[in-house]
Amino acid sequence: MSNKLFAIAKITRARGLEGEVGLRPLIRQFDDYVDKPLYIGFDVNLARDVKLEKVTGIDKKRRFLFEGLKNRDEAESMIGQLIFASITESDPINLISPDLLGATVVADNGEIIGELVDMISLPANDAYVIERGKKEVLIPVIPEIVRSVDVKMGLVTITPMDGLLD
Repeated sequence: MSNKLFAIAKITRARGLEGEVGLRPLIRQFDDYVDKPLYIGFDVNLARDVKLEKVTGIDKKRRFLFEGLKNRDEAESMIGQLIFASITESDPINLISPDLLGATVVADNGEIIGELVDMISLPANDAYVIERGKKEVLIPVIPEIVRSVDVKMGLVTITPMDGLLD
């Protein structure tokens, strides 16, 4: 099983004088992945591995210090770069992979539901926006509904609840 890189945050600012940076999480599961092997770069193809040395502060005021950043100038040179986590094909974060856009959504009984055209982050959970004929429906990305995702095949299998597709 091969690993791939998934963008989890973007460096937005230098913080302090010691080389710390501020990050903007790109996914709600950011805290679950910040402890995994991390990579940094403007693009997934240019990303290099990086080690997180220290996290200080709380909530939106957290400061992240990466190995090799010694001062504010070095931290400022990192602004705009993405932080990637190394994930496997079976990782749950694949449920919100941008690679799924355009995937065919089918019910577990084989009925074609529509095409996945967008993903949105709602307060309670993420949701798929499915184009179903001339209308769009929202499908919550929860284990009770989303049964499987095959990124390579471009296929999402769901178990629709009563009224979900109306």
